[in-house]
Amino acid sequence: MKKTALLLLSVLLFCAATTIAQTWAPAGGHIRTPWADQVDPKAPLPEYPRPLLQRDDWMNLNGLWDYAVLPLDATFEKAEGQILVPFCIESSLSGVGRTVGPDNNLWYQRRFSVPKSWKGRRVLLHFGAVDWRADIWVNGVKAGSHTGGYTSFSMDITEALQAGENTLTVRVWDGTDSGFQPRGKQVSKPGGIWYTSVTGIWQTVWLEPVAQQHIAGLRTTPDLTASCFRIQAEGVEHGTLEYRLKADGRTVATARALAGTEAEIHVPDARCWSPDDPYLYDLEATLLVDGKPVDRVRSYCALREVGTATGPDGIVRMTLNGKPIFMYGPLDQGWWPDGLYTAPTDEALAFDVQKTKDWGFNLIRKHVKVEPARWYYHCDRLGILVWQDMPSGDWTSPWQMTQLYDGVERSRSAASEANWRKEWQEVMDAFYSQPCIVVWVPFNEGWGQFKTVEIAGWTKQHDPTRLVNAASGGNHFLAAGDILDLHHYPQPEMYLFDAKRVTVLGEYGGIGMPVEGHLWTPDRNWGYIKFTSPTEVTDEYVKYARQLKDMVARGFSAAIYTQTTDVEIEVNGLMTYDRRVDKVDIPRIREINQAVIRSLR
Repeated sequence: MKKTALLLLSVLLFCAATTIAQTWAPAGGHIRTPWADQVDPKAPLPEYPRPLLQRDDWMNLNGLWDYAVLPLDATFEKAEGQILVPFCIESSLSGVGRTVGPDNNLWYQRRFSVPKSWKGRRVLLHFGAVDWRADIWVNGVKAGSHTGGYTSFSMDITEALQAGENTLTVRVWDGTDSGFQPRGKQVSKPGGIWYTSVTGIWQTVWLEPVAQQHIAGLRTTPDLTASCFRIQAEGVEHGTLEYRLKADGRTVATARALAGTEAEIHVPDARCWSPDDPYLYDLEATLLVDGKPVDRVRSYCALREVGTATGPDGIVRMTLNGKPIFMYGPLDQGWWPDGLYTAPTDEALAFDVQKTKDWGFNLIRKHVKVEPARWYYHCDRLGILVWQDMPSGDWTSPWQMTQLYDGVERSRSAASEANWRKEWQEVMDAFYSQPCIVVWVPFNEGWGQFKTVEIAGWTKQHDPTRLVNAASGGNHFLAAGDILDLHHYPQPEMYLFDAKRVTVLGEYGGIGMPVEGHLWTPDRNWGYIKFTSPTEVTDEYVKYARQLKDMVARGFSAAIYTQTTDVEIEVNGLMTYDRRVDKVDIPRIREINQAVIRSLR
């Protein structure tokens, strides 16, 4: 009897799994990465999405949701089909592959049941990121709203929950390039360096049970001079925080602080983090209320310090842990042919970071996009420095890249400026504790650039622990931020120099090579210059790198090569858009890249 029941159960489970698989398949005819076939529609991206604040008890809500695209004045009554969350509706991996546009809303709905073991605790609903405006209901009760496409947000849905099955409904509006919102490279009509729009949920959605008093975040600041970490628990109104620092699994230091008070945890035999030695300390935080533990989270941290210093040659250089460092790496767009903004798997997300290390770089410039928290974790653990751009939006200002800008900066509307500041502050706050991020980049090439000197000062004031690159590629203003950033294609060139700030080459290269069978659009592709073989691409790359190496002694302190991968019709990547073909000789690239980095040492 038992064998019969088990056999029947196995058949039912197999049928259920087969039904799910049959309701989802990648959409469209574009190229896909090797990881597309590894996407499990029952559990896409199953990893805990927030490495800096981990709890053991949680529920992943990724998977197949009902969806509908409806006019702005319509309400959700009937689903059009199913969409695979967290892939945006325009992507192949969503299973839909269609645009929404500013005249429609995208509706999502799914059902869930809360585990009985969560009884008596508060239940938080977390969204990794939703582009752009999201409204959320639980069982028909409005639970919250959020604007901004690049940072996570949460809400306490406990009071809206009911016994048994619950219904979660999400409405999303996304104007893409029709308004002022930050949207990076997204446009309604892709072409050239501008790519397909991304609408809706594009990062993990999950539930988490917590106590009434719980830790909402940990703000960790390393202090090399004092050999300590300064730690502030966020969201806690009363109680005592206990912190435990571990090195290689062994507790090396502890500290206690009252809620609302910054703790200091001193590190014996301190070991600094760097690209050559990306050493991470494990961190545990426990909240005690009336002497009893009510919340415990796991995190990590790293001792590292970023700054500038004038060398004996009078040139201002960037420093890491008090030593001059040449930062060198690719411009990384963070796009995927199958998931657009979202990597198919966590392995894929880590692949680009590891590839950057394999090429011999120590830096990534994350270009007008913000990644999921796990991407920064991979940079932290693998040892890659990050320059983090603010996604651009609104209008494009006249671009003056070869001298100090003497024009009048264009003005944003009050609503546009307020929204930009809100989203930029959210980005800085969300990733403040990531060791890998060393430079904030508010503006790129005049794209939505405004009040440059003021914004640079505000950014530095908000986070004095990092350098500020106010305007990558211009428009340039004297004394705006820590860095003068030049762009020049295709070869490197130093046409400006700042004796009081760091001078860098924020973009160069763009060596293109279309690879048949690995093109987004076979009959249409673009690059700054084009070659036909990996040998030619490698030779040209090495030629430019040698030119760059000669410019290090003259004043360059960092350089960014365009770019990591091909993106849509752009074919100037070091590898193809589907990540299947390297377009360069990796040993030769690694050798010259390491020579450029070592030239400053």
